[in-house]
Parts: sequence; C-alpha cells; structure tokens
Amino acid sequence: MSMFRHRDHDIPGLNMSSMPDLIFTVLFFFMIVTHMRSTPVKVQYQMPQGTELTRLTKKSAVTYIYIGKPIGTNDSVVRIQLNDKFADAGSIPAYIIKERGRMSAEDAQAMTVSLKADRHTDMGTITDVKQALRQAKAYRVNYSAEKR
Repeated sequence: MSMFRHRDHDIPGLNMSSMPDLIFTVLFFFMIVTHMRSTPVKVQYQMPQGTELTRLTKKSAVTYIYIGKPIGTNDSVVRIQLNDKFADAGSIPAYIIKERGRMSAEDAQAMTVSLKADRHTDMGTITDVKQALRQAKAYRVNYSAEKR
C-alpha cells in the first residue's frame, strides 16, 4: 500500500463578484482622463495641397482657427471662426490669451496655432490673422494642408 493517497480535487470556480467594480473603475478613469472636445465647423474650407507636410505632435497645445465661407448660406464673405463663434481679426488676441489660460504651463509655452483656411481665401484675410497672432505673441503658426 502506498503512503500517499491520491485524492481527486475539484478546482474552485473563479469569484467574479468584484468584476463589475473593476470595470466601472476603469470606465470612470477613462472618462476623466479622456479629453473630448469637438468644435463644430461652421465654415466650409478646402485645404490647400502641399508636398512637405509634417504632423503636429502635441495636440493638446494646438489651437485651431478656421477661415472660410459660412456653411449653409449664400454669403460669399470670408469669415473667421474661433471655437464655435464667428469673429473678426481684432478679437484674435483676446482669444489666444484665453486659450493660453486654459492650457497647462508646459502646453502654453509650446502653443501652436493651426490655421485651417480655405484654399481660395484671399491673402489679406490671412495677413490680418497673422498680424493679430503677432499682437498676442503667438509666433508658432501652422498652415493645415493635405498631401498632394
């Protein structure tokens, strides 16, 4: 007779009672950390084409300015959109200061203004926007374009 007896053991079931707590904790974490901000574009723009394009690396430090004709109207006047409102070039410095204030200190130093302008926008409007950005000391300007 053998000294060791062989017993047949059942493997206990996995306790799943804490699984909903874990799932909701992860869900709340992603809800808090994720920054979802969508600005409805109110101007129509066809991006110009370019050959030497680079991607923006730090999206949290980018502020967008849209320039084009209003969507859904027969208005042929080019408008400037800041966030979700139409504005003129004179209100851009205050907008940039407000955007810098909402960013972290690190992002505010690396702030880039991305101009999403229609390819048929006259250079006078672009120059007015650039002059307003200089007044706000926003010297990093990016022109959005699509690959040719």
